[in-house]
Amino acid sequence: MTSRARKTDTSTHAADSHDLIRVQGARVNNLKDVSVELPKRRLTVFTGVSGSGKSSLVFGTIAAESQRLINETYSTFVQGFMPTLARPEVDVLDGLTTAIIVDQQRMGVDPRSTVGTATDANAMLRILFSRRGKPYVGSPQAFSFNVASISGAGAVTMEKAGKTVKERRTFSVTGGMCPRCEGRGSVTDFDLTAFYDENRSLNEGALTIPGYSMEGWFGRIFSGSGFFDMDKPIRKYTKRELHDLLYKEPTKIKVEGINLTYEGLIPKIQKSMLVKDVDAMQSHIRAFVERAVTFTTCPDCDGTRLSEAARSSKIKGISIADACAMQINDLATWVRGLKEPSVAPLLAKLAHTLDSFVEIGLGYLSLDRPSGTLSGGESQRTKMIRHLGSSLTDVTYVFDEPTIGLHPHDIARMNDLLLRLRDKGNTVLVVEHKPETIVIADHVVDLGPGAGTAGGRICFEGTVEGLRSSGTITGRHFDDRATLKDTVRTPTGTLEIRGANANNLRDVDVDLPLGVLCVVTGVAGSGKSSLIHGSIPAGEGVVSIDQGAIRGSRRSNPATYTGLLEPIRKAFAKANGVKPALFSANSAGACPTCNGNGVIYTDLAMMAGVATVCEECEGKRFLASVLEYKLGTKDISEVLAMSVTEAGTFFGAGEAHTPAAHAILDRLADVGLGYLSLGQPLTTLSGGERQRVKLATHMTEKGGVFVLDEPTAGLHLADVEQLLGLLDRLVDSGKSVIVIEHHQAVMAHADWIIDLGPGAGHDGGRLVFEGTPAALVAARSTLTGEHLAAYVGR
Repeated sequence: MTSRARKTDTSTHAADSHDLIRVQGARVNNLKDVSVELPKRRLTVFTGVSGSGKSSLVFGTIAAESQRLINETYSTFVQGFMPTLARPEVDVLDGLTTAIIVDQQRMGVDPRSTVGTATDANAMLRILFSRRGKPYVGSPQAFSFNVASISGAGAVTMEKAGKTVKERRTFSVTGGMCPRCEGRGSVTDFDLTAFYDENRSLNEGALTIPGYSMEGWFGRIFSGSGFFDMDKPIRKYTKRELHDLLYKEPTKIKVEGINLTYEGLIPKIQKSMLVKDVDAMQSHIRAFVERAVTFTTCPDCDGTRLSEAARSSKIKGISIADACAMQINDLATWVRGLKEPSVAPLLAKLAHTLDSFVEIGLGYLSLDRPSGTLSGGESQRTKMIRHLGSSLTDVTYVFDEPTIGLHPHDIARMNDLLLRLRDKGNTVLVVEHKPETIVIADHVVDLGPGAGTAGGRICFEGTVEGLRSSGTITGRHFDDRATLKDTVRTPTGTLEIRGANANNLRDVDVDLPLGVLCVVTGVAGSGKSSLIHGSIPAGEGVVSIDQGAIRGSRRSNPATYTGLLEPIRKAFAKANGVKPALFSANSAGACPTCNGNGVIYTDLAMMAGVATVCEECEGKRFLASVLEYKLGTKDISEVLAMSVTEAGTFFGAGEAHTPAAHAILDRLADVGLGYLSLGQPLTTLSGGERQRVKLATHMTEKGGVFVLDEPTAGLHLADVEQLLGLLDRLVDSGKSVIVIEHHQAVMAHADWIIDLGPGAGHDGGRLVFEGTPAALVAARSTLTGEHLAAYVGR
């Protein structure tokens, strides 16, 4: 009897009881002792207004601790080569599984990085052409534009049979790099007038290159080299002197008894500045490069980056350069048509990778597309490629707004991919604002109720239906739908675009109305950005706010980035009769112990570094003597601790009245950042917050045309309403606002819609509709029209 009872016992095995991820007492960033239990092998969506703490909980706590624990399984030697991760501030984290983060961070901006090199596709193509390409030109590296062809010879000394003998050896490496452009696809021409003022001598400050001052080491190296006269105007230099100044190869010199290396200006700039993508440079360096350097397509390789030999080897008339230039869905078709039994496993793997691109909605890309030109949404989906079809299960996938940059038509496809990952037995955690994705969740966690210090709490946890009736900000706005406007504005003029053919555009002719809110839409890859950014370059009268990330160190904060600190420092200086530099944590007023950081960072090698509050300034970042100076009733550290709203009141009237500061604070409040602390490091801001700080900053620029690229990215449903109000105020003030956007609320609110398509890549690039939102809904002639009609309930 006992034996039979044991056999029929259906009690749960102890190993099956770990079906929850438990978080207790999370205090990362603005989280306030958050405790939550998340079901494993389910799809959980995290919602809440921007800055409510979603990313702090999902990325800063759960994913960060998972990665830290995985890193600790390696030896200390290996950990020394890995990024060090501190333990998140949390009391208990239980039930974690391996976390794979798929975020919106832009992919590497190395000039040689492409979609193909960032995935496995290029590596597999190189192997394919090295095996089956005719004529045979070499191993896979002969098709790589990152490998240069080199050869050499020399004598080697070795011991043989007790004797020292010398033997002559030769070696050669066949690479696929184009020797002219060194695998970059473009060559550079230099405008020397932007390098120096030829009427001045070097000692008189002839060089106009950022950072090349004669007062520091550059001056000592140049004067100590003896290659030219430092006091002679450059226009009087001999050919030899000018060559040495501009082109001389690295040469060892001795200056004041110190061994140094002198190098001409152009090779030095090529190595220090031009190795980066232009978009990754600091603003003053980017301005110099754009002024002094012209990038043109390499005439030798025609922009393919590959050597002539690599381009000569073909399979069925297609070279590797041709294959990489194909649209990926066309390349997938070509690969499936190859019947080569000797490389069948390779072809199957390559076809699967390319099909994954198509499946995820990136079939319109090509493998030679520079990875730095991908949007945040495209980068995120490219990172997903390697996880589709993976045999791993019981993994935690963490996504940061996977619908960013997606047309409503594409969101359904993304939802299917998220559900497929879940159905394979994985835990899927998604930070998301779009109702179309929230509705597919098995479990919803809503954070808030507000942002910044007003957020960081769990407002709701449960099902989607429960969220709808919860009374939280997300619940109240969940079923909000913008309505079409009864009347639209009348244009004050038009901006003509004729024959636009950048990227996939097909000689598009369109008139952009001025003085109204114009929305440009279409599926991802239809040519929206190519049309607007390619035809309306930022410049005189045009303010372009794209999706480029804010680049700043942990010293950067909203006050420094927006220029707000400048009038504040001047106001403090004027009120106290001292110099403004005292009120900068990067200058004379900085605490010498922590160098104005407020904390002291201690590197512990392979262990996580430790940040401790500076004991000297107690985290206030300034000298004690500086904090004695007041403006009104506040010192500079107290001002930087204020929120935008508090600071607006403080600088708006009374003794601290500062109109210049108040104007900037008003703009920050206009974009919904009233809760933000002035001194909060930019590195701690969410994606939506960074974009709105950028928008507030650019609003100060004088221009008649504002071009915004997906301003709703990272915005909560409630925040979109505030954004629409801001766009209306811009138009009502006499501006022309052109918005590249997928959000139906913005489309419905527009005065004029331009729809590109009908598909992506070579299936797009055409004008499929232009007119009012009401006309688009009535016609339902495009994918956008169908989705917008469903959205407004027509």
